[in-house]
Amino acid sequence: MTTSTSLAPGQPVNTQQELRQRTLLGDAARRFARNKLALVGLFIVTALILTAIFADFIAPFPYDAADPVNALQFPSREHWMGTDEVGRDVYSRIVYGTRISLAVGLGVMAIALIIGIPLGLIAGLAGGPLDYIIMRVVEVFTAIPALMLALLLISVFGGGLYNVILALGIVAWLDACRLLRAQLLSLRERDFVLAAQTVGASKVRIAIRHLLPNAVAPLIVAVTIGIPVAIFAEAGLSFLGLGVNDPIPSWGKMVGNSLSYMRVYWYLGVFPTLAIAFTMLGFTFFGDGLRDAFDVSTNS
Repeated sequence: MTTSTSLAPGQPVNTQQELRQRTLLGDAARRFARNKLALVGLFIVTALILTAIFADFIAPFPYDAADPVNALQFPSREHWMGTDEVGRDVYSRIVYGTRISLAVGLGVMAIALIIGIPLGLIAGLAGGPLDYIIMRVVEVFTAIPALMLALLLISVFGGGLYNVILALGIVAWLDACRLLRAQLLSLRERDFVLAAQTVGASKVRIAIRHLLPNAVAPLIVAVTIGIPVAIFAEAGLSFLGLGVNDPIPSWGKMVGNSLSYMRVYWYLGVFPTLAIAFTMLGFTFFGDGLRDAFDVSTNS
């Protein structure tokens, strides 16, 4: 694989970096396309995104439309996945639940990046006392189980979709911070950074123009892998009754509510569990594919 491009005499360093970056991205795309599991993951993720966007057109019933007369109906032609204890269509609730799961996953990762990237930048560039303080804070948060800390925050703020996203986002920034710091410690000794320092570029310019673009690929992989973790955490909290409030559909809450009926009405728990499983599988395959694509050591 070619990871560098020769320069004409007098060609700027920035142009060299842009050409090199484009070459690396092209090689990564080709490696990703050769990974069959990664393509399966991409297909599942794309299907989930389209389902969330067009849920109003895909779902045959509103997610909160109760019909007590038809409660606990087994899967049929009218209700493909049956109805729940108050007569709501399970298939429609699973379709709308896709929006909730993706909103949680993306919202949590957004908060994690908003907190983790600035702290990782400070720790990786400033060093010294600031780096020491930030990493000790990271170690303190790491010592506390993430789910337990999320439960503590939710007990303070209360349940609900936004509070769940906030609580999980507050405990999810650690990986982004540590990853970015490690990347910066490695990149700041590279030749292109030393060349930028030689021509008088400021630390802020070096960080924005040279370091962050080269560290973005591992961050993208981390976000992709972190989304299913956040979705699964929300499902666990909703299963415990501490997540999304009714009547908003949540796959974890649907599984939790099905426990009293599982011996007879098996479909109440099976279908939302399968939705969680396929979502986790799709994002895991997609994230692993991105990681392998951006890792030049996997090139054959």
